[in-house]
Amino acid sequence: MVQSLYTVPVGGYLRIGELARRTGVTESTLRAWERRYGLLRPGRSSGGFRLYSDDDAARVRAMRDHLDRGVAASEAAGLALAGQQTDDVAPVESLVGELSSAIDSFDGVAAQAALDRTFATLSVESALRNVLLPVMGEVGQGWEKDESAIAREHFASNLVRGRLLSLARDWDLGGGPRALLACAPEERHDIGLIAFGLALRARGWRVTFLGADTPLGTLAEAAALTQPDLVVVAASRPERLDHPGLRELGAAHRLALGGPGATDTVAAEAGAELLPGHPLDAAASV
Repeated sequence: MVQSLYTVPVGGYLRIGELARRTGVTESTLRAWERRYGLLRPGRSSGGFRLYSDDDAARVRAMRDHLDRGVAASEAAGLALAGQQTDDVAPVESLVGELSSAIDSFDGVAAQAALDRTFATLSVESALRNVLLPVMGEVGQGWEKDESAIAREHFASNLVRGRLLSLARDWDLGGGPRALLACAPEERHDIGLIAFGLALRARGWRVTFLGADTPLGTLAEAAALTQPDLVVVAASRPERLDHPGLRELGAAHRLALGGPGATDTVAAEAGAELLPGHPLDAAASV
């Protein structure tokens, strides 16, 4: 489940209050950063309101991360505008190499240290996009090419999954819209779905996560109890989404399908939205 989830809207569409909610930065601070540093580049609605884009939100999060590391505000703004990390951030290639090497040698201590270094130097979304998901993608490809790599895939998946779920302990808090996430029956690869949930949480959503191999009856019961704003079901193979229970779920709730197993045909039959693309990009579009 490292692959495929989702697309991103283009252009400004966020009012400043929503931008503040998604980034955790107050409206007054956002206005100050726009005025002093040119950090934000809003468009205008037909009514004259400023509208901000996902790129604006990304620069705000980068600015916030740099400030959290002790960088001066003017320098942090320059780094955010340039799309750069602070000087003490290890190159992504080095972090990828450290984690890959530890996984290849089944070295749990070294792998945990590589994860510690990754999350100490990158934001959660940057760590996911540039390190963890690419590494897991490579591990998955290795499994497809060589069945002897199954043990390595299990080792890596358990390691990464445990770390990501430790970051998700508070993702049900707050007052935002609720997403109910689950893997289809017999689908056991849920790392991409967890990454999607973390990205949703960063944008103010509350997340209820049922995890791998979720029976559709269980999912329907959870949806009836929680009344989510969105239900997402992920699978790596189309046949795992070929179930009448999905059509019933799609009739009762806003339903979206993701993962390599989700296709136009499967989504249409289930009365669901198809979520193409990368898990992190998807979170901005739902």
